[in-house]
Amino acid sequence: MRDWLIGLGVAVACLLASWALLVLLARRLPPGILRDLAAFIPDCLTTVRRLRKDPRVPRRAKVAVVFAGLWVASPIDLIPEFLPVIGPLDDIVVVALALRYAARQVPRQVLLDAWPGEPRLLLRLLGPATGDPATGAEPVGR
Repeated sequence: MRDWLIGLGVAVACLLASWALLVLLARRLPPGILRDLAAFIPDCLTTVRRLRKDPRVPRRAKVAVVFAGLWVASPIDLIPEFLPVIGPLDDIVVVALALRYAARQVPRQVLLDAWPGEPRLLLRLLGPATGDPATGAEPVGR
């Protein structure tokens, strides 16, 4: 049992160290694609926290983004985090799917308000706006 707890502690420490590295890189790298990639996961977690508290977001969308946040925070992944470059790939895919789902449930401006990073990244992730009045999604620029 003791060995199992030590292993779990080491895994959690590695996960926290990788997150700290991402935050450090997001602040220190010059503007560009590397900085955007390093900031993506921290920006996603901030967005999840903000959307969870927003009263304009319906319950189904909140459940989807909270699930994505828990997936990112979980040390259990389909692709282990310690693998360079592809480690956070499953986290990014789950967050992208949850945000696209939420974008169909709430006005796009709510997501943009919750996103702390570069808006062009979120707009690219969400894809073209549908302009469907039933969901409240509006094209950007209107």
